[in-house]
Amino acid sequence: MDKELKFAVIGGGSWATAIVKMLTENLNEVGWYMRSVYALEHLKRQQHNPNYLSSVEFKTDQLILTNDINESVAYADYLIFAIPSAFLNTELKKLTEPLDNKVIFSAIKGIVPETGLIVGEHFHEVYAIPFNNIGVITGPCHAEEVALERLSYLTIASNDEEKATIMATNLSSEYIKCKVTDDIIGTEYAAVLKNIYSVAAGIAHGLGYGDNFQSVLMSNAIREMKRFIKKIHKMKRNINDSAYLGDLLVTGYSIFSRNRMFGNMIGKGYTVKSAQMEMNMVAEGYYAAKTAYELDATSNARTPIIDAVHDILYENKNPKKVFKKLADKLD
Repeated sequence: MDKELKFAVIGGGSWATAIVKMLTENLNEVGWYMRSVYALEHLKRQQHNPNYLSSVEFKTDQLILTNDINESVAYADYLIFAIPSAFLNTELKKLTEPLDNKVIFSAIKGIVPETGLIVGEHFHEVYAIPFNNIGVITGPCHAEEVALERLSYLTIASNDEEKATIMATNLSSEYIKCKVTDDIIGTEYAAVLKNIYSVAAGIAHGLGYGDNFQSVLMSNAIREMKRFIKKIHKMKRNINDSAYLGDLLVTGYSIFSRNRMFGNMIGKGYTVKSAQMEMNMVAEGYYAAKTAYELDATSNARTPIIDAVHDILYENKNPKKVFKKLADKLD
């Protein structure tokens, strides 16, 4: 008889909470690493995460809870990382358990600042994890709508179709539909780039631009994304698929988008630091804008929207003046 595979989620935020919810629909037991002892103890007593998606109630006898990342790594065959990319390196430094026999899926939509790599490449380059043991979980999907059990779609990417199918099966339910793809690099870069474009959409909104401009911005963003990803990893893909265009649209337009919220505050005159402090959440698009800008310097994919966001966030340029110039470059 085949051994029953064990899954663990690494992270305590909204997306990690949503993924645990999905897994508990299909599995009798799910490992869950949360750094916060307070959140863990509250979860054990009150059956919900006190900080994120608090409306989701868990049966705690289904959860293998720990604030020691090594316990979750030792427990599981499949590890799903769902922590902000800015904190990934710090968490991985705590590891004493080996990763070389694990299947790792990233639900992180960002770039690791210390290496400038997307998460899958980081695990491959730094931890020598074979690409066949690495996968990506991407949208279009907001954690808040998973909590409400609204129909949502995920794309599961891996070079190994069997592993992608296993992950898709264990995340699927009446309200979660999963699609499998082998474009692991393209889907992960798309998940990174859409956060930058969402920041741009937020800045535009904060500056007072209307729906007409937003539609042109998003139209140009998907073409810019196509050029960028094609330069980074050329393969046959349809950029209009849900993992690319769909994820871009939901992040650019949704009221749940923290990147759009962050951009909106910048457009209204907040400094980067003040916007980050007031949100008390990580906007991945902030970190992604710097790395994508630097990557484009070598790939030369022509990315005026990324350039504009970078100049506002990192060069302290005036958002109103930058977007006035950007508007002349869009069509």
